[in-house]
Amino acid sequence: MAALQLGTIEAIKNNQAQLLDEWIRGLEASGSTRNLKEQDLQQQTAEFLQLTIVGLENGGAANIAAASWEDVRQFLERLSSSRALLGHDSHQAASFIFALKGPLFALLQRQYRDQPEELAQQQWEVSELFDNLGLHTIRTFQKSRESVIKRQQEELLELSTPVVKLWDGVLALPMIGTLDSQRTQVVMESLLQRIVDTGSEIAIIDITGVPTVDTLVAQHLLKTVTAIRLMGADCIISGVRPQIAQTIVHLGLDLQGVVTKANLADALKLALSRLGVTLSKAV
Repeated sequence: MAALQLGTIEAIKNNQAQLLDEWIRGLEASGSTRNLKEQDLQQQTAEFLQLTIVGLENGGAANIAAASWEDVRQFLERLSSSRALLGHDSHQAASFIFALKGPLFALLQRQYRDQPEELAQQQWEVSELFDNLGLHTIRTFQKSRESVIKRQQEELLELSTPVVKLWDGVLALPMIGTLDSQRTQVVMESLLQRIVDTGSEIAIIDITGVPTVDTLVAQHLLKTVTAIRLMGADCIISGVRPQIAQTIVHLGLDLQGVVTKANLADALKLALSRLGVTLSKAV
């Protein structure tokens, strides 16, 4: 890509106010300003335009991966991250860049109205530059969006595995939904940390809300039980319904050494008896 003419760069510098006004109106018309404060939009457009001018002056439009475009790239990465957090899609994020092409083309037409060949060349250079900037914005937006989704998934996993203190020395972890490798890791980390924090001696894992138990799920449960025992605590698995018991037998799974109970109440009763606690009904 050839560098833009000095006259093009000077025209952009001298017409920043008009460009910003037309650019913002274009963004608003396309719906790309959703959830954006007017002050933030004005600040972002002005900053980007100024950074772009500096990039053109220092390195031209030849390669946006060059060091002279570092500030612009960092700005677009921050912008993409903020747009992802606001719930925008990639089209809205990229529109921030592409909406500036129209005002720039109109400016070039006025600048080179008597030089059609130069006008065509400069419009091509500007178009290629902003296409590359737009593609960079989309790529960084996708990475930011993936990061947001991953963090949300981790937060949902943590919320779906609450560790409850049932009694002094007794913790319970009610499981709901499918138990996979990632969730098992979260379960172990949460449960082991609570065992350390509370000094609990017994942990109850309730699988009443787990729809099915297969070989993989059983292996995950055994790993969790082993980790709990290594911490010096004991583990009871509750919520073993008849269907799950039949499945375990049918699969030939070995749960020898693992204490199981049909429901959480029975598991708590066993845990309390192990702690030497006796409960009696009030007369």
